[in-house]
Amino acid sequence: MVTVRAPATSANLGSGFDVFGAALGRPADVVRIEKADRTTIEVTGVGSQYIPEDPEKNTVGAVAEALEAPAHIQIDKGVRPASGLGSSAASAAAAAVGLNDLYGRGLTREELVPIAAEGEAVVSGAAHADNVAPSIMGGFTIARPDGVTAVDASIPLVTCLPEIVVSTRDARGVVPDGARLEDVVEVVGNAATLAIGMARGDPELVGRGMDDSIVSPVRADLITGYESVRSAAFEAGATGVTISGAGPAVIAACRERDRRSIAATMLDAFDAVGVDARAYQTAIGRGAEIFE
Repeated sequence: MVTVRAPATSANLGSGFDVFGAALGRPADVVRIEKADRTTIEVTGVGSQYIPEDPEKNTVGAVAEALEAPAHIQIDKGVRPASGLGSSAASAAAAAVGLNDLYGRGLTREELVPIAAEGEAVVSGAAHADNVAPSIMGGFTIARPDGVTAVDASIPLVTCLPEIVVSTRDARGVVPDGARLEDVVEVVGNAATLAIGMARGDPELVGRGMDDSIVSPVRADLITGYESVRSAAFEAGATGVTISGAGPAVIAACRERDRRSIAATMLDAFDAVGVDARAYQTAIGRGAEIFE
C-alpha cells in the first residue's frame, strides 16, 4: 500500500490559458492505494457526495486503466470539487504517482503527466495538463503538447474560494472564439512577464503578468463579487489578482508580509455581497509526495 499527497493547483494564472499552472502549498488530496484484482474507489472528505465512485466516471479509474494497475483507491478530498483549484487533477495526479510506484512501472514524473491528463478528461471532457502537471511535478509549470517545463518558483499566494459552483464545462463555454490582435499581443507580453517573474521569484513581475483581457473578463461574470474582491485585494497589497483555473476561486500574488491582510480583505469583500468564502494563505509548493 502507498499513500500519496497531491496538492491543489491554480491553472492559467490569467495570461497563460491552458498552459500555465502552479502547485499550491495547501489544500491537498490524500490518496491511499492498495493492489487489487479490480479497481474500486472510495471517496471521503470535502464535496465527496458529489464525486462518483464508479471507476468509469472517476479520474483515478481512467489512470488505473491506462497504467494497467488495478487497485482499491481511497480518496480523502481536501480540494473541493468545482473550485478552480484542480480538484479532479489532484486525485488523478496522486493516482498516477502512487500506481506508478506501487506497480513499479518506472515512468518519470513528466511521463505521468499525459496519463493523469487522460484521467482529467473523464471530468472536464478534454485532456488538459495545466492542472495535473503542477500537481505531479510541483512548482510553476508550462504545459505544451510536446512536454512540460517546471520551475521551482517561490511566490507567496492567497487563494480565496467562495461558496459558488462554476463547472469547468460552463467556464469553457463562455471562452470567446476569437480575439483582437491587440489583445493577443498584450496577453502574450503578460505571459512572458509572468514566466520571467516565476524564474526570478519576483512577486511584482508575476502580478503584472497575470493580467488577461481575453478569457478572464468573460469568466468574471460567473463569479458573484469578483470585481470587488479583486479591487479589495489590490488595495491590501496584492501584486496581481485573477481567476484560478475555471473559477470560482480567486488567486492573488503578493509579498509575504501582505498575505494575511489580503486574505482577510478578500473574505470581507465576498461577505459584503452575501457570499461565504474560505481563504488559504499559501505559496507555490511541491508536487505529489509518496508516503509508504
